[in-house]
Amino acid sequence: MSAVVSNDGTPIAFDRVGEGPPLILVDGALCYRAFGPAGPLAALLREHFTVFTYDRRGRGESGDTAPYATEREVEDLEALVKEAAGSAYMYGISSGAALALEAANRGVGITKLALYEAPFIVDDTLPARPDDYLATMDGLIAADRRGAALKLFMRTVGMPAFVIALMRFTPAWSKLKAVAHTLPYDFRILGDTGSGKPLPTDRWTSATVPTLVMDGGKSPTWMRNAMRALADVLPNASHRTLDGQTHMLKPGAVAPVLVEFFAD
Repeated sequence: MSAVVSNDGTPIAFDRVGEGPPLILVDGALCYRAFGPAGPLAALLREHFTVFTYDRRGRGESGDTAPYATEREVEDLEALVKEAAGSAYMYGISSGAALALEAANRGVGITKLALYEAPFIVDDTLPARPDDYLATMDGLIAADRRGAALKLFMRTVGMPAFVIALMRFTPAWSKLKAVAHTLPYDFRILGDTGSGKPLPTDRWTSATVPTLVMDGGKSPTWMRNAMRALADVLPNASHRTLDGQTHMLKPGAVAPVLVEFFAD
């Protein structure tokens, strides 16, 4: 394990594998280097890139300096880009896609950007997140009700009730609870993009790097609609659907797409 120090002094743990142009992978909610898709994906990409996987703040072996702000997570990525000699490709999935997009919009040295299924809600194909959703999540974490926060999150993303009930008896549940306090971080990054309203055309005008916006062919309608809408409002974006994929994207399905996009 290596670490960079972010602007506020927070250590951010990362691994670096492979040879070639630097590529930073940005996890979604609850995932980190030891738990999630980034490690297997890095193993598939290391022949083409120097791949950076890292623990977002509050997860794994990274620090968690209070108070939290989205700007701090952008600074974490800026520190990683600096470690990568000042510029890098970047790929983000789910809330990590929203974070990577925010970093590109704020001028972090990203040369190409790939995004998969940022959980935006842009129409009535899924109920909008309640206005008090983040306050409710904050309250559960403050009361150390991590299990309740996880269940709220899982219901929000459409996981069936019986699956949530079974999850509590799996080895993964304890790992999820260990990072459940970071769920409010993800929803702060998402901001008002869960309102059910169209995405603003002026929000990401500075994210001018070539961008690939992706969704899965078997993902729900609301998610696919959101990604088409995102590609439409970004200054320099294309859209692609990965046949047969869902939000639980298989590394083997996306790896060749990333190689093609970043090498073009």
